[in-house]
Amino acid sequence: MALWQQLGLPGLYDVHTHFLPPRMAVKVRAQFDQAGPLLGRPWPIRYRGSDDELLATLDALGVRRFTALTYAHRPGMAEWLNDWTADFAARVPLALRCATVFPEPDAAAYTAQRLAEGAQVWKVHVQVGGFDVRDPLLDAAWGLLAEAGVPVVLHAGSGPVPTEHTGPGPVAELLRRHPSLCLVMAHLGAPEYAEFLALAETHERVHLDTTMVFTDFFDRLGAAYPPSLLPRLSLLRDRVLFGSDFPNIPHDYAHQLDALERLELGEDWLRAVLWENAVRLIGL
Repeated sequence: MALWQQLGLPGLYDVHTHFLPPRMAVKVRAQFDQAGPLLGRPWPIRYRGSDDELLATLDALGVRRFTALTYAHRPGMAEWLNDWTADFAARVPLALRCATVFPEPDAAAYTAQRLAEGAQVWKVHVQVGGFDVRDPLLDAAWGLLAEAGVPVVLHAGSGPVPTEHTGPGPVAELLRRHPSLCLVMAHLGAPEYAEFLALAETHERVHLDTTMVFTDFFDRLGAAYPPSLLPRLSLLRDRVLFGSDFPNIPHDYAHQLDALERLELGEDWLRAVLWENAVRLIGL
């Protein structure tokens, strides 16, 4: 019996999955295939195939709601991605309506448009995008997102490779400007776990996702979560969300679930993380 069934849940709610336009998906997978020299170890993608095949895999695993997170790495790209993810959500009933934003002159205008169209989850990746969350071109867009209260899955931790734009400092300043922003810190903010935990502890709208943290692969990358921080993660039960990074993961999907279960934080914590928190934050 699967873990979600043992816990009496209707399934899994995965807030960190990636479905991409076909040409972009090929390029992203090629980057992972070539990741060895950069990371010091290969990154063998476990799940490959067409979108239909990947969707069937999620269904078989018990995933009942999931995202199609995309992110831009140059100007003029975000709206092309937003068009694609809007169409994807229209075609795939269980997919959340996702969007992204990039620092460019029309960022606020298309953010307002996508919010009006019902975008439910946003994705921002400062490491890949190569920009600072404090960029003035983003300020109005951040204000709109804060006012709307929609969650933004933000990869700002310095893992797996730090850049001048990663780390908790810029995010802390962003929250001083927009304290009501609903941020979901990807990968628990790895490897700056303590610092991003502190942001969640001091900002009631800041959440964390578990994506790949606690897995054997993440530990071998040198990004192991310190056991001393587990009590703080337990206390933040209501603001921790489950994420997997499917399909670009180097292990079986179930391994992430096993990794969370072996933390021994209790069944109530697991129910909250795997389903209840996301339902409350985003809805069904």
